[in-house]
Amino acid sequence: MNIWSVLSLIIVILILMPNLTILVNFFTQKAENWGHIQEFILPDLIKNTSLLIVFTGFLTVMIGTSLAWLVSAYDFPMKAFFKWALILPLAIPPYIAGYTYNGIMNYTGVIQTTLRNRWDVTVDQKYFDILTLPGAVFIFTIFLFPYVYTITRAFLSNQSASLVENARLLGRNPWEVFFKIVLPISRGAIVGGVSLVLLEVLNDYGVVQFFGVPTFSTAIFQTWFGMNDLNSAIKLSATLMFIVFSILILEKVLRGRKKYSNTTAKARPLTPIRLQGLQAWVAFSYCLVIFLLGFMIPFVQLVDWMFLTFHKIASPEFKSLIWNSLLVSFVGAAMIVVFAVIIANFSRMHQSILSKSAARVTILGYSIPGAVIAVGISTVFIQIDNYLFSFYETIGMEPTLFLSTSLFMLISAYVIRFLAIGYNSIESGFDKIGNKYTEASRMLGMNLTKTFFKVDLRMIKGPLISGFILAFIEILKELPLTLILRPFNFDTLSTKAFQYAGDEQIHEASLASIIIVIICGIAIYIFHQVLEKEPK
Repeated sequence: MNIWSVLSLIIVILILMPNLTILVNFFTQKAENWGHIQEFILPDLIKNTSLLIVFTGFLTVMIGTSLAWLVSAYDFPMKAFFKWALILPLAIPPYIAGYTYNGIMNYTGVIQTTLRNRWDVTVDQKYFDILTLPGAVFIFTIFLFPYVYTITRAFLSNQSASLVENARLLGRNPWEVFFKIVLPISRGAIVGGVSLVLLEVLNDYGVVQFFGVPTFSTAIFQTWFGMNDLNSAIKLSATLMFIVFSILILEKVLRGRKKYSNTTAKARPLTPIRLQGLQAWVAFSYCLVIFLLGFMIPFVQLVDWMFLTFHKIASPEFKSLIWNSLLVSFVGAAMIVVFAVIIANFSRMHQSILSKSAARVTILGYSIPGAVIAVGISTVFIQIDNYLFSFYETIGMEPTLFLSTSLFMLISAYVIRFLAIGYNSIESGFDKIGNKYTEASRMLGMNLTKTFFKVDLRMIKGPLISGFILAFIEILKELPLTLILRPFNFDTLSTKAFQYAGDEQIHEASLASIIIVIICGIAIYIFHQVLEKEPK
């Protein structure tokens, strides 16, 4: 036992407590409306959730994998730009994209207005109604495919060229190479990317609530705040947890035990083939259409709306939204990096059951939707406040729910939800440097903690920055956790944009939305530059 193991154990307990509380309450607490929910509501929730994850998963695999292969294996006009620009759809939260596209396509939107005013064409509204389940699938697909694209492209860029070149020499055409070589060897990366997409779909509240698609997230909100039935919300949360765990088990099965590795240490990376003529323009057009749909069109529309309402929305109060958003994102991301470093360092230095368990538990939070974590952590903090009532009286405070109405609870939820993001980045950094420098420092008489600060920490600056940036982006965009757990009269850019959209003030939501998009876009570009400078 040392300081690293003690701190890791404390972090693991903090992560597990909300989730264990949900599972325990699922089996022990009686819920007033649970029978009604099971009979009349739960079947529709399962149906809608299943349709969303099946179609979104299939389409994101198609788009993300094809773009990853196109950018990795071929050279065409503006490829260098599309290589990183195709990540930018992640800068636009799906709920912002949802109400933006609805504003573009509805009766007063730019498309129908142009058709009526310029060409005197009136169209049937059903062809432009995006507030449907297929519309939700479109939004999730076009703004979440970068998860599959990024992970698959990173995998393909490190693969040996011999596999593809041998297939070409044996007479295989490009389509056969893609389906018979590229897809099988990329299966692990593709499954990993699409699993992140599905977890984001299950976590979403903004899109499905705005589009009127009943899912578990909307049901948890309605049961908790509409029916004032926390126990039924806990049972819905536990049911959603079981679905998430089933998806994670399915992911392990799909990955299988097949492994692909190079047969020689002199593996040569893939050399892109320069496309000419029609093929080059088809590749360019495909990337351009996805980029326009996933980033440029909604971004331009938001900028246009922002100029229309800037004088109305910009105010000293609005500055507090920016400050609140940056504050919780910065503090939450900093805590995530600190906790991730502690667990990652403990895991690599101590090969024990505790260290392996700590590493596994960090991933648990990201696999559980925000609404579920909110239910669990609220329950835990309310119980802690109840235990502290006598202490509050002792120090002269009125018995109150002090912790459960504080910013500390919200930031704690962010840490639990997004710790896996920081951990994965930092763990990969430790894997690259190995233990040889640490062992050399220990042999020269420096203890474990001094070695960490003077040697190890300085060698993982890139992963530290990457982990911080990714966590910062996710916290800035997060909606369900913030809506449920924010203190009274504490708003962020995400909650304000969602409130405006919910009140049918789409134009007024644009300023908060565009600030989120710009900050996330800058952060993604910095993240891309950090990755490009990292030694391979």
